Amino acid sequence: MIIRQATPADAAAMTDMQNEIIRIGGTTAYQQKRSLAEVAESYITGAQVIACQVADDDGALIGFQVVGHWPGLPEGWADIGTFVQPGSQARGIGAALFAASVAAARAAGLRVLNATIRADNVPGLAYYARRGFVDYATDPEWALADGRKVGKVSRRFDL
Repeated sequence: MIIRQATPADAAAMTDMQNEIIRIGGTTAYQQKRSLAEVAESYITGAQVIACQVADDDGALIGFQVVGHWPGLPEGWADIGTFVQPGSQARGIGAALFAASVAAARAAGLRVLNATIRADNVPGLAYYARRGFVDYATDPEWALADGRKVGKVSRRFDL
């Protein structure tokens, strides 16, 4: 496995992966299928993107992590999001992506990374806790499109 910066050539595989995660449900706040253009803009080419790393396993994309500007965060903060191919979790992919993302965030002069996670996403909460993120806000009223309240937890990692 190699970790490298995402390129526009990765957008299709990233879109397929994210849409599979959305289809399965439970581990992302996204609830609607995303287009290739949305994924490319959100994670590779958009002005808000600071860095996006991909995990490449012999030519197959098995994960990606983005650091980007997010409306409402304080100056010096950025949001982080992590996506790993279903069935490939707990293989060190997230840890390797995070090491590269932290280096990119520090190089960009950031002070804090924010992760906002569905409160019912037990694996996601555990992943960010293992990286050293700590809770700083909650929104127990956050609901899915169908009205189910699942809540959100915001965690921070001080660089």
